[in-house]
Amino acid sequence: MPFGPLTRDDPGRLRLTRGERLTTLERVVMLAFLVVLMVLDIFGVIFTPGTDVTGSVLSVTATAVFVLYLWWPATATAVLGLVFAVSVVAGKDSVVLFAAAVAAGMVMRLGGTAHVLLYGAGFLVATAIVAFDDTGDPVNVGIYLLFAAVAGAIGFALRLASARGDNLERQLAKSAEQERQAVLAERRWIAGELHDSIAHHLTVVALHVQMLDDPSVSKESQDAIRIAARKAMADLRFVIDLADDAPRSTAVQTGDLDTAITEASAEIEAAGHNVVVEGSSTDERIPRIAEIVLARIVRESTTNILKYAGPGDVIVRVDTDDDTVALTMLSPLAATPRRNLSSSGTGLNRMAERVIGANGEFASGVEGEHWRVAARLPVT
Repeated sequence: MPFGPLTRDDPGRLRLTRGERLTTLERVVMLAFLVVLMVLDIFGVIFTPGTDVTGSVLSVTATAVFVLYLWWPATATAVLGLVFAVSVVAGKDSVVLFAAAVAAGMVMRLGGTAHVLLYGAGFLVATAIVAFDDTGDPVNVGIYLLFAAVAGAIGFALRLASARGDNLERQLAKSAEQERQAVLAERRWIAGELHDSIAHHLTVVALHVQMLDDPSVSKESQDAIRIAARKAMADLRFVIDLADDAPRSTAVQTGDLDTAITEASAEIEAAGHNVVVEGSSTDERIPRIAEIVLARIVRESTTNILKYAGPGDVIVRVDTDDDTVALTMLSPLAATPRRNLSSSGTGLNRMAERVIGANGEFASGVEGEHWRVAARLPVT
């Protein structure tokens, strides 16, 4: 088979149930060929002595009918039938029958099922009329049947080639779209990684820059800025290396929940909060994927706490059992924003996407006098 196995609904499947159209190149080539044939026939009528004028006129007319196949195949077939009827009356039916045999190729190339069947039946009737016509010269209709079979096979082959070309174009377009979507996905992934990795460190820097004028904490703020900048550069290099060296699917993700909580506690305490850590973040039952996701949530939540939390304790709680591991972070609400720091507004969405992508549950919102972020992931 020219296309391999195809299903009933495959858009590349060859269908004789509907009509086809010639390509622009096919139209140009066929039109040029028909013009040449008609010119030769006309010159033959004019310059050849003793030419059968009636037969030549019918031949030129039948050739001209083929022009209609370029745009209106059904109309062309009907007109060709009319020309054949005239040729029968004029006793020149064999001349038009040859054109009808050649037209079988056009019908197979362009016609639908009904058109092909009707044309086949009509051609057989026409050959029978010619075969049993005793008013003219004897005619071997087998030759015309052979011509029709060859022309039909050529037309069908051209139809197969056209269908294959259309199928290849669809596949190329689909491939190009898939490649475009892959590039967009990669860009979104890089943007997300930069947001998760860099935005947190920049928030720490912005927070402590505002505290440099306070002599009592300026030394600690300078240290915090230096550490945050170094971490930001390291994370930036990490993301760039992943984008350069490997596709997203093969990138090795990093994340240690205990380290993330330790670093978050230090950064939050440096901002003036007391941090209370409850539960164990080193429980051996916590799977690696859950650790990676929860570590990212701790980092993103810490960014939001540094921006928006009011005075009071920050609670980080990790609860693990045989089925799930749950992370809860509670931060005190502020009557007014603590710091005038910018926000992209994408942090909560990113956290939710990560948790849901790992078959977990995510929730955030006000709980009493605290802002609560909670994530629950399976451990099996």
